Amino acid sequence: MWPKYAKGLDLESGGPSALYPNMTESPDLRWGFIRKIYIILTIQLALTAAVAAVVVSVKSIPYFFVSTSAGLGLYIFLIILPFIILCPLYIYQERHPVNLLLLGLFTLSISFAVGMSCAFTNGKVILEAAILTTVVVVSLTVYTFWAARRDHDFKFLGPFLFAALMVLLVFALIQILFPLGKISVMIYGGLAALIFSGYIVYDTDNLIKRFSYDQYVWAAVSLYLDIVNLFLALLTLFRAADG
Repeated sequence: MWPKYAKGLDLESGGPSALYPNMTESPDLRWGFIRKIYIILTIQLALTAAVAAVVVSVKSIPYFFVSTSAGLGLYIFLIILPFIILCPLYIYQERHPVNLLLLGLFTLSISFAVGMSCAFTNGKVILEAAILTTVVVVSLTVYTFWAARRDHDFKFLGPFLFAALMVLLVFALIQILFPLGKISVMIYGGLAALIFSGYIVYDTDNLIKRFSYDQYVWAAVSLYLDIVNLFLALLTLFRAADG
């Protein structure tokens, strides 16, 4: 699958198949790891799209969750569930097959939340958010691989993105407690989209250089959350603009 010259590549020279200059590990192994992550990520996104489509198309599902007390209680539990699963998922991320079972449960719970977010949204807005998310993810992924080959490192983004995320969470809490109107929601959606776009670059750079081969589940979770949150941010922005 890989070029024959990769077998005898001088990794210290950062040859043509190396992901970045002075790469000290086998490019074949790292490319195999990256391919594995993107296969898992593709399955996660396909599952999310399928579950969300069912929630949106079967109107009785969102109606049950928002119009009955039992449904509302279950809805709150399912929204909290991904945060509960994240802890054991992090602890057992390298323990097969527990890690994959937890990953599947985590993906299903996130998929339900995405479906509920889309259930009361105009189809045109959903399509716009999905298309723009795809364009942004592909563009930033290609850019990060290109930048890595030119010895650019995005590790420095970590603290800044974390600080920005904390500010965003405070902004969201204020918006929930004291709704500030349509413009405020659009600002929130735009800021969230920028932050998670930054996280896509940061986590892709980690995928190329820093994630160990045993961290395939956590690497997939990181990119999956970046993409889903970017989509939800754009959905929030476009929904506010459309309303």
